[in-house]
Amino acid sequence: MTDGFHSPLAPQANAGKVALVTGGGTGIGRATALEFARTGAAIAICGRRREPIEAATAQLETSGAEVFGATCDVREPEQVAGFLDGVAERFGHIDVLVNNAGGQFAAAAEDISLKGLRAVHRLNIDAVWQVTHEVATRWMIPRRSGSIFFLGFSPRRGIPMMAHSSMARSALETMAASLSNEWSRYGVRAICIAAGLIETEGLEPYGGQQVLAEHAAMVPMRRAGLPEEVGATIAFLASAGGAYITGSTVLVDGGSDAWGQGTAPPELEPPRA
Repeated sequence: MTDGFHSPLAPQANAGKVALVTGGGTGIGRATALEFARTGAAIAICGRRREPIEAATAQLETSGAEVFGATCDVREPEQVAGFLDGVAERFGHIDVLVNNAGGQFAAAAEDISLKGLRAVHRLNIDAVWQVTHEVATRWMIPRRSGSIFFLGFSPRRGIPMMAHSSMARSALETMAASLSNEWSRYGVRAICIAAGLIETEGLEPYGGQQVLAEHAAMVPMRRAGLPEEVGATIAFLASAGGAYITGSTVLVDGGSDAWGQGTAPPELEPPRA
């Protein structure tokens, strides 16, 4: 846990549950897995890169949690099926699914090709649907219980240089609402977490600490969020305390969505000669 952050959740808030966190080797995924472990859940994590998954698995084991960690590219259905087979062998079922794996690249809208758009949507929509559908039909619907989380973006009205990813992440909000409408009868809840500016290693490709500081100045709370704050929110919503919450988008963004972009719009471009 990050110095200065202390979770308010009871140590047994998620005892007896099995939580799967995709992209669990770094950032929000790792923090969420650690919080589930701290609150009594058994943990399964996956990610494309072996080193972060092995390091996170070792950290979770040191905390005393039961852990299953493996590499898996969630864009590949065969790998997803194989990973879930491993989870089934280790734990038997899944109670909580956190669809954290995702990614994008910064680009002006006019520079995003159809191929680039599809690449982002394949990871952030198609893969999320595949994992969710597999977990729900294997375990949650037959067992008549489960909690599914999706990671969206804030501000929710579109982010400059992120048109492709903003489109994809907003789709997760309607995915959560739609699944809640259909699967509540099975005791399955679905919630989207719209995370704002969160201080993780994932910010490095976008400019690191300098960019972080610039954007933090536009957040009403004047700071970036911690991945532990997102993880604790998800762990609470998965617990008995969040049992009446479904079909909603929960903002963890320091007020960013309410404030908007917080910057002046770009200057108008002069007409071309």
